[in-house]
Amino acid sequence: MAAGGGGSCDPLAPAGVPCAFSPDRQAYFALASTDGHLRVWETANNRLHQEYVPSAHLSGTCTCLAWAPARLQAKESHQRKKRKSEAVGTSDQIDLLALGTAVGSILLYSTVKGELHSKLISGGHDNRINCVQWHEDSGCLYSCSDDKYIVEWNVQTCKVKCKWKGDNSSVTSLCISPDGKMLLSAGRTIKLWVLETKEVYRHFTGHATPVSSLMFTTIRPPNESQPFDGITGLYFLSGAVHDRLLNVWQVRSENKEKSAVMSFTVTDEPVYIDLTLSENKEEPVKLAVVCRDGQVHLFEHILNGHCKKPLTSNCTIQITTPGKGKKSTPKPIPILAAGFCPDKMSLLLVYGNWFQPTIERVALNSKETHMCLVRDISNCWAPKVETAITKVRTPVMNSEAKVLVPGIPGHHAAIRPPPPAKEVETKRKLGGNEVSIEERLGAMDIDTKEEKDDLLQTNSFPVLLTQGLESNDFEMLNKVLQTRNLNLIKKTVLRIPLHAVIPLLQELTKRLQGHPNSAVLMVQWLKCVLTVHASYLSTLPDLVHQLGTLYQLMESRVKTFQKLSHLHGKLILLITQVTASEKTKGMTSPGQKAKLVYEEESSEEESDDEVADKDSDDDWDEDEEQKESEKDEDIDEENEEEDEDAEEKDENGEDRDGASEKELNGDSDLDPENESEEE
Repeated sequence: MAAGGGGSCDPLAPAGVPCAFSPDRQAYFALASTDGHLRVWETANNRLHQEYVPSAHLSGTCTCLAWAPARLQAKESHQRKKRKSEAVGTSDQIDLLALGTAVGSILLYSTVKGELHSKLISGGHDNRINCVQWHEDSGCLYSCSDDKYIVEWNVQTCKVKCKWKGDNSSVTSLCISPDGKMLLSAGRTIKLWVLETKEVYRHFTGHATPVSSLMFTTIRPPNESQPFDGITGLYFLSGAVHDRLLNVWQVRSENKEKSAVMSFTVTDEPVYIDLTLSENKEEPVKLAVVCRDGQVHLFEHILNGHCKKPLTSNCTIQITTPGKGKKSTPKPIPILAAGFCPDKMSLLLVYGNWFQPTIERVALNSKETHMCLVRDISNCWAPKVETAITKVRTPVMNSEAKVLVPGIPGHHAAIRPPPPAKEVETKRKLGGNEVSIEERLGAMDIDTKEEKDDLLQTNSFPVLLTQGLESNDFEMLNKVLQTRNLNLIKKTVLRIPLHAVIPLLQELTKRLQGHPNSAVLMVQWLKCVLTVHASYLSTLPDLVHQLGTLYQLMESRVKTFQKLSHLHGKLILLITQVTASEKTKGMTSPGQKAKLVYEEESSEEESDDEVADKDSDDDWDEDEEQKESEKDEDIDEENEEEDEDAEEKDENGEDRDGASEKELNGDSDLDPENESEEE
C-alpha cells in the first residue's frame, strides 16, 4: 500500500510519504521523498538502484505511487517471447511505476529504462491525485482526485477511457476487487462500484475523516457452500486520517448492513499497511500496520463475522539506537514501511530516514508480544522524527527582522513621505505625459468608509493570527488576542485553518499562566476555540499529550475555587457587619429642645430625699410650692440689696473702685447667705 503524501499543509492529508514494495518478490522498494525525488532501492543489499527527478518536482510533488501488477508483467513478457513483432507497444509496461502528482498529472516511470515512459494529463484531473490503482487483467489504470472524479486510463494510448463523479467531496482512496469486476472508492463514505456499468452497488459509512487506505482481505467467502458471485461475502479493510481504528467490512447480499463488522486498534494514525490474503475460511489474515509514531503492530485473526470489541495487536515491533555511555539514552528509530515476505513468516522493515533508509529482513516469532530491535544508524545522516513526518519548518527569527503582512485589501500601512523632486529626477526621468505612482494610487479612489472596518478586521485577523503563530511574533499576537469584541473573536476562530488550532491553544495556555487581567481575555478565546473546533480536536490521537498543560492548569484552578468561594463568603459577612456598625455610630440626634430637664444635686442627702419624695405625688407638689416661695423671697432680697449698694456707691467713690476690683478678681460674693450676714 502506498501511503499518502504528508508534506501537504492540509491537516486532513494522510501522514507519511508515498512508498511501495515491488510486486515481484519485493525486490525493489520505491519511495517518493519530500524533496520531490523518486528513489528505487534494492531490498536485498540495501543499495540505491535508480533515482529520478521530475521536471516539476517542486511544484508538482508526488502524492501517491503504485507498481504495475506482477500478473500483468508476466503476461506481457510471455507475449514478448511469443510474438516479438506485436509486443513492442506492450512490452514497455514491464516494471512501470505510476506516480500521481499534486497538480493532477500522472507520470509513468519505467524502471527498466530508468526514464520517464509517458505522461497522462489530457482530459483527466485538474487537482491533486490522491490514489492510483492498476487493473491486473486489463492493464488499465484508475485514479481519483480532489476534483471529486474517478478516471479510467488507457495506458497504451495515454487517453481517458471513462470519467465519472465518485463523490460529493474529494475521493481519497481506491481498491479493485480480486475478480476485477468491482471497484471500491472512498472519501467520507465508501462506495462499491460495478466497473462495467459505473453504478453504485453498496454504500458503507463509519469514518469521520477522509479514508486513506482500502484493501481487500479475503479472496473467497467464509461460507463456501453457497454459490459465489465474485464479491458477496468478501471482507475488506479501511483506515482513515487521524483515526486509530482500522475497520473491517463485509460485502453482504442485502443492502441493510452498512456498518463495520470488526475493528483493529493501533497506537497512532496508520501510514503504511500490508497484509496476507486469506484464501479460505480457516486461514487467518495477517496484518502489519506502520503507525506515525514509528511502531509496527502485527495482527493475526480469522475473519468469521461480527466482533464488538476492537482487537489489539498480537505483537509490536520497535527499533532504537544503542545507548552509548551512562549519560546517553536510547532513542527510537522510526519505521517507515513494513511488508510480509512471500513465506509469510518474516517481515521486511524499512527504517531510518527517507533519504538513506535501511532495509532489513526480520523473522517473526509468534510467542513474543513485543520486540525491541537495537540498531546503530550513526553512519547515516539521521534527521529527527519530525523531519520524516512533516515538511513544516519554524523559521529562525532575527531580532531586527520585520514580518510583513500579506496584502489583503483594506490593510492600512504607514505612508512614507514622497522623496524630494531632485532625487526623483536623478533616479528616474519621468516623461512629460507619464503619471506618477502616487497619482495612480490616488486615482484608484480606494473606499475607506467606516462601514467596512468591521469586515476588514474580520478578514485580516485570521491571517494575522495564523502568521503570528507561525513566526512567533509577540506584537502580532498581542494585536489579535487583546481584542475584547466577542463577535470578532468568534469570527476569527471560525476562519482560522485547522492546522493552527493546536498552536493557538498552546499560546493561550502560556498566556493563561501570566497576569490575571490577560487571563480574562484568554478565557474568552479558549471558550470559542473549544466550542467551534470540538469535532476536530476529538479526532486527534495525541490530544491528551498536547493539551496536558492546559488540563493541569484548569484542574489546579478548579481545586482552589471552592476554598476561594468560602473565603469570599466570610469576607462579605465581615464587611457587612463593619459597615453596619459604622452607620450606627455616625447617626446624629435630631435638633429638638427638651421640654423638661432634671439636674441632679451634688449632695448625697438631698439626692436620697429626692429619691424618697418621688414615691408620692403629693410630696412632689408640696416641694414645688416651697421652691417657688423660696425663689420669690430671694428675688425680693436681691432688689433691696441693689438699692442699698447704689446709695453707698454714690456716697463713696473709692468704694465704687474697690468693688469693681473685687468683681474683676472674683472676690465678690453673690450668695444669698453672705448677703444675709452683712445685713
